[in-house]
Amino acid sequence: MESSRYSVTTTASSTTSSSSTITTYNNKKNMSLYIGREASKLWKRVCAETTTEINLLVENWKYLLAGLVFQYIHGLAARGVHYLHRPGPTLQDLGFFLLPELGQERAYISESLFTVIFLSFVLWTFHPFIFKSKKIYTVLIWCRVLAFLCASQFLRIVTFYSTQLPGPNYHCREGSPLATLPHPKSVAEVLLINFPHGVIYGCGDLIFSSHMIFTLVFVNTYQRYGTRRCIKQLGWTLIVIQSLLIVASRKHYTVDVVVAWYTVNLVVFFVEKKLQELPDRTAATLLLPLSTKDNKDGRNKEENHKLLNGNSVDPSDWRQRTQSNGKILEDGHAHHADSTKNGA
Repeated sequence: MESSRYSVTTTASSTTSSSSTITTYNNKKNMSLYIGREASKLWKRVCAETTTEINLLVENWKYLLAGLVFQYIHGLAARGVHYLHRPGPTLQDLGFFLLPELGQERAYISESLFTVIFLSFVLWTFHPFIFKSKKIYTVLIWCRVLAFLCASQFLRIVTFYSTQLPGPNYHCREGSPLATLPHPKSVAEVLLINFPHGVIYGCGDLIFSSHMIFTLVFVNTYQRYGTRRCIKQLGWTLIVIQSLLIVASRKHYTVDVVVAWYTVNLVVFFVEKKLQELPDRTAATLLLPLSTKDNKDGRNKEENHKLLNGNSVDPSDWRQRTQSNGKILEDGHAHHADSTKNGA
């Protein structure tokens, strides 16, 4: 009897083990099929988006190149004002009085926060290549960002060349060998701007903060074209923290940060009004023509956009919008806009 029970138990255990093995095998097989299918979709999405962005790049490369060249000009101007810098006593500053000094050993904190903001924004601008939900075009958004940056940096160059203040940063103070630069021995020495050492340890380019320019432009751009309200709120919170850290690290005077706050925001506001409205990918299924070219170019854009959307629309509908100001609706309101447009 006992042997019979043992045999039945062994048989049941073997059956259960076999069923478990088969189930595990099927799950792994289904997972492999799912991963393969999703990988194929992702690859097609990346290829389709790349085709569209290349066509936009062909049309707008001059603007991108001009913006990148001006970044070099801005760096060259900052390097040039370092030759004019004369160290002196740190000026009286309200921010220095209110905020405790972080010290030279903790100066990396503000740089770390700026790096996080910078990389996060760059990754967001390339999200159309990965995510199915497409809100912006990468090339067009960077054309806009560079326009904001160039206008702000032009004003910055004019400002810090108008008046040179003694730098509050540790390497710009009296007694530091980096506070002043010897007369350049050649033009090449100036043009090469000693990158990256010359950029990190610059002096004299104070009013107004370059870090604040980039941060404010990035957050303003996401405020207009991003969709996550929580990220928008987080962005503005990080700017406030960044402002305090810059002053606490003694990298800038308080005036450098304050001037950046209203100058950059005003620049973005007025430049935005002068630029052409960005196409809203949540509202239109066709790529908005960026220039008045032949119908041949329009047909090429239509064909490229079909890869992204799988359908087509009468070219007369190319300029449909959900809003007149070019802003992308937030996630909480996007469905309502689509339903209204479709008559639902």
